[in-house]
Amino acid sequence: MDVRAVLEFATLTRGLSLVLQVVFNAAIPDHDADAFRPPRTEERLYLDSTVEWLLGGLSHWDAEHFLFIAERGYLYEHNFAFFPLFPVILRGLAETLLWPLSSWLSVRGRLLVAVALGNTALFLLSVVALHALSRVVLQDRRLALLSSLLYCITPANVFMTAGYSESLFAALTFGGLFLLEKGFTLRACLALSIATAARSNGLVNIGFLLYLPSLHAISQIRVYRTTTKGHSKVFRYVWVIVRFLLTSLLGAAIIALPFCAFQYYGYRTFCTPSVSLEQIPPALLSLAERKGYRVPDENGPPPLWCMRPLPLLYSHIQDVYWDVGFLRYFELKQMPNFILALPMATLGITAVYAYFQANPELCLRLGLWETGPTKGLDKPIPGFFNPRVFVYVVHSTALLVFGTLCMHVQVLTRFMASSSPVPFWISAHLLLLNEPLLHRRKTSNPSVQLQTHSKNGCKHTPQNAITALLPHFNICSPTTRSILGYFLSYWVLGLALHCNFLPWT
Repeated sequence: MDVRAVLEFATLTRGLSLVLQVVFNAAIPDHDADAFRPPRTEERLYLDSTVEWLLGGLSHWDAEHFLFIAERGYLYEHNFAFFPLFPVILRGLAETLLWPLSSWLSVRGRLLVAVALGNTALFLLSVVALHALSRVVLQDRRLALLSSLLYCITPANVFMTAGYSESLFAALTFGGLFLLEKGFTLRACLALSIATAARSNGLVNIGFLLYLPSLHAISQIRVYRTTTKGHSKVFRYVWVIVRFLLTSLLGAAIIALPFCAFQYYGYRTFCTPSVSLEQIPPALLSLAERKGYRVPDENGPPPLWCMRPLPLLYSHIQDVYWDVGFLRYFELKQMPNFILALPMATLGITAVYAYFQANPELCLRLGLWETGPTKGLDKPIPGFFNPRVFVYVVHSTALLVFGTLCMHVQVLTRFMASSSPVPFWISAHLLLLNEPLLHRRKTSNPSVQLQTHSKNGCKHTPQNAITALLPHFNICSPTTRSILGYFLSYWVLGLALHCNFLPWT
């Protein structure tokens, strides 16, 4: 029943997002932003104008890169900042499921439809994966349900809807972590590896593969210490350690493989090119000359980054094209972007502070072993302070620190919302902790009770607490108004601004 409620709410929010982006895109004129806008070289067909009017808001900013790659492949050097899995999926949908529309829609038109359909399906998958992961880790049904409902109104909503890879990455990451928590290590490695083909920060998920199996290895050693004796104990110890090392090394290699393969492809494209300028469409070559985009040319000199000891194209692009680096964004003119990222940063800081306050000893021991006979991961404390949440808080904190110090800080909202469940777990935890209307007991005002009567006369909390709270928003606790206000305002503002080439997170 919980999964059904979450899926229904997710479907509703996806539909509303698509409708609102049409309204905002039609009502607000596009800002003349200095963004990537390649020329259209394909002949427009009958329905292209209609699809562009309906779904054009999904193609702005970085989405244009994904659509261009899906249509033309990796032509410009800076296109390699965007990983290939999402464009491959879009082109696959355009050439298979949407092929019957090829007489009425150009490739570009079919790609826009693929964005709408594909990201809707991927978001629904990510909701299911997050709910399953939350049930396993939190061991608290209400907290898992509320976390998943909050995810449906994520502050990064527009990036889950538009032609970005966030929904794909979230589905693979949450699904892979769920499989890892359930002990399906190989399948988890495959899912997390595919996630790395969608976004570079999938590499960070290697930390889960190192940590969670280490907990299992320590637990086995503790069991063998009390149940075996003599040489067999030593043999079992050695076997557990060797298996852990092999699993971790092999899993890390599997997860990192797509990243390495993509960097090698970039190296071959520009450092040993097999394409001449004559093979590039004139309109696209003209854009490269005007904007200073590098294209592969077998008759020209290789770029300087090819001569580096470790010629990583991705690092070069982030440095040269996006000016990404340590503390480079710490300028007074970037203060509005820091303000935009502040709510997500606050949730991340609150999560690590609250978790450390509740579990100081566990945090100092890195959660790797327990001191008491009744403590452990076999019977964890339900809720956000569960010992199993420790590694997720560490992961979220690492993303927060790296995003703040080394990235364009406004990206922090979608960076964390698509990579970590912690922002939704801590938000749900704070709501359940501070909102009287969500408590099982009655509030002082019977007219605003959220409990409803079931057929047998028993009272229960409605499955969708979000829609139940919204009519009573003005009398909710300050914590509830702050969290829901943040989620909903970013949910709507993102659609209004991003879909019209206005700056957003």
